[in-house]
Amino acid sequence: MLTETDTRQVIGTTAYSTDGDKIGKVGQVFLDDETGRPEFVTVNTGLFGNNETFIPVAEATFDSDRLTLPFTKDKVKDAPNVDAEGGHLDRAEEQRLYQYYSMSYGRDGDVSGSAGNVPGNVSGSAGNAAGTEGYDTSGPTTDDAMTRSEEEVHVGTTSQEAGRARLRKYVTTEQETHTVPVRKERAVLETEPVTDANVGAATDGPDLSDEEHEVVLNEEQVVVEKDVRPVERVRLGTETVESQETVTEDVRKEHIEAEGDVADRR
Repeated sequence: MLTETDTRQVIGTTAYSTDGDKIGKVGQVFLDDETGRPEFVTVNTGLFGNNETFIPVAEATFDSDRLTLPFTKDKVKDAPNVDAEGGHLDRAEEQRLYQYYSMSYGRDGDVSGSAGNVPGNVSGSAGNAAGTEGYDTSGPTTDDAMTRSEEEVHVGTTSQEAGRARLRKYVTTEQETHTVPVRKERAVLETEPVTDANVGAATDGPDLSDEEHEVVLNEEQVVVEKDVRPVERVRLGTETVESQETVTEDVRKEHIEAEGDVADRR
């Protein structure tokens, strides 16, 4: 549980649920009128921290800048809305909160959870609102100025795998036609008259006889041979191409406007 010493330090810190989820910033601390110990804190929840939720801290733990509450984030989010007029919780509202958080309640007093007894006017409690010029009405009092913030878009690039390319080698069969000149011999019948020059050869032999004579005829045949030779080398490489992409993003900006009789000197 929180102690009186923790009261000053817990305001403005971050509250977390029992399972480690971030709930919101601690806005106010409400003390028990009889003991002076912290009994409730308010946590700014909602989309922009504009909802103030009451949470009992009897079983809460505080370490450095981290307040751990014994409830889930959904439990806190659905807590009933409580109006602490004058910085005090009346008995009915206090009892309603204890019942919602399934905690025992057995007080006889009419008022508990007062923030008026925070030692040294702890910043952010409802008790120091009275008599403090320029106090915050929606959360812990900080200083006399608001800080306006806005989101900035930072656009960059990151490298990621977009696809893969590979080389694959396979064999196909194609037909090639080549024309080759081919020579062959054929028999030719020739005659010549008998003359004084060849009469000896013509009369060499019997006068009449049966004879045969033959010649060998040759021809060329087409011979096909194949060999394998390298013709080119193929490799995969990469190149970088550059293009333009347009990115559209929503950014949130805070705006500050004044209400009442205010002279704008901005």
